[in-house]
Amino acid sequence: MELLQSTDFWLGLLLITWINIILSGDNAVVIALAARSLPPEQQKKAIIFGSGAAVVLRIGLTVIAAKLMALEYLQIIGGLLLLWIGAQLLEAEEEGEEEASEHSNLFVAIRTILIADVVMSLDNVIGVAAAAKGDQVLLIIGLAISIPLVIFGSTLMIKLMERFPIIITLGAALIGWVGGETVASDVVLKAFGEANPWFHMTSAVTGALIVLGWGKIKSVRHRNAADAE
Repeated sequence: MELLQSTDFWLGLLLITWINIILSGDNAVVIALAARSLPPEQQKKAIIFGSGAAVVLRIGLTVIAAKLMALEYLQIIGGLLLLWIGAQLLEAEEEGEEEASEHSNLFVAIRTILIADVVMSLDNVIGVAAAAKGDQVLLIIGLAISIPLVIFGSTLMIKLMERFPIIITLGAALIGWVGGETVASDVVLKAFGEANPWFHMTSAVTGALIVLGWGKIKSVRHRNAADAE
């Protein structure tokens, strides 16, 4: 009871919730892109299981995030992985709904959600951990609150993608943007980035362009192969 009556506890919970609201946008986009080609019933499962498992992983990741961030080349690898995920998701859109559904399944969607969320959360969880100030109960409650936020955001994004397909392309570009930023944030590039303020922005833009170009090239090759059959 003393914990629940603590002003610091409620202020910390409010801060963590606000951080999660701000940071849940890109996660919702990834989940929506990964689940959009599934049947409606499997879409719900992918969103719920993917969001829940991602938050559990994020809780565990928070404990070791600071140490992971200090590892050289880890964020470069993670950023490149995000570029690959973005291109794969965009390729599925270019293939068309029928073909995309054939290549999609619940396991693949959840796997994509988890991989992308872990990579995209490496730097985010440090902010959440700082807001919790070492209070593990507060940390777990705060991150658990993000589950309905991500589920709601993902469901909304899928509906918007169905109505406005351009959002899918913009979502893939966003994943590429985050991937480029992640690469630029690696420990081995820190000194260069501090000496060249343009580096992070350029890396982010380059990441977005790579995903869009990569996805388009893969789609053209796929269509040419289909036409040749």
